[in-house]
Amino acid sequence: MGYPRYVTVPTDTPGIYHCVSRCVRRAFLCGEDTVTGRSFDHRRQWLEDRILFLAERFAVAVHAYAVMSNHFHLVLEVDPGAPKAWTDEEIARRWLSLSNDAAALESTLDTRIAALAAQPERLAVLRERLGSLSWFMRYLKEPIARRANQEDDCTGRFWEGRFRTQSLLDDPAVLACMVYVDLNPVRAGLAQTPEQGLHTSMRRRARDTAGRDQFLQPLAASIQSTVTPLLAAQYLELVDWTGRSLHPGQRGIIPARTPAILERLTMRPRQWLLQVPATESRYCRAIGRVDALIEHARISGRRWLRGIGTAQALEHSTKPI
Repeated sequence: MGYPRYVTVPTDTPGIYHCVSRCVRRAFLCGEDTVTGRSFDHRRQWLEDRILFLAERFAVAVHAYAVMSNHFHLVLEVDPGAPKAWTDEEIARRWLSLSNDAAALESTLDTRIAALAAQPERLAVLRERLGSLSWFMRYLKEPIARRANQEDDCTGRFWEGRFRTQSLLDDPAVLACMVYVDLNPVRAGLAQTPEQGLHTSMRRRARDTAGRDQFLQPLAASIQSTVTPLLAAQYLELVDWTGRSLHPGQRGIIPARTPAILERLTMRPRQWLLQVPATESRYCRAIGRVDALIEHARISGRRWLRGIGTAQALEHSTKPI
């Protein structure tokens, strides 16, 4: 049984979410068609560009993403309250920039912004939409589907009906999910190293050598991020160490020294190496420590939540790696 989106993603509360959406029809609508041999890899660039474009319009921060052959992962921070501080003109400009014809009508854009800014009732609706995860995903997926259908000269669904969301309730859950997303190409056998994965946040971060001595920042954002402050180099080290530990033999010897960030997260190496691959397989609507999951279940009106048993096992895990 599916729950209404407002239950899993409160419309008035900031949060960080792991979103997954998959293609339908044939298996590789964003990769290579094994029947015809035709490659659709260029569509993955469409998705990557669209994610970063929308992050500058909506009240979100993009922390990680991976565009795969038939699905994509996205770690997204949403602040529904942020648009309340934006001016009427800014709301109008952001919303009108989402339109495909905005560039073509640049000469009349100021007039359209002024006209929209004079409609307080309409602006109230747009403020809510610009802080909505559902509207972000709608504006991400729908244009890609239309463009792909036009390219294929067909009609019908390109994406599955609903995207899947998981609430990330604490810092270890957020970082573990980010690492999980960045390691997707390695786990799928599409790359030997995390930074070789095409159309991923890890590749983009790895290429930014100048920013490694700075604190880890969202890849694109219109809000102030609340993710645990750590250096970008520390995050890259964490992804590298996790990838080597979860996939031994691919890249030589596993380093003996574990990343210092694990100590700050009060997690033992074994806990971490169980937490990352459990992201999708052991949890459902939320990821976090036991107390956070129990509280999330209470707020959602449920007595139990899948993943609490996994969180309990992780907290009591004492076996060596």
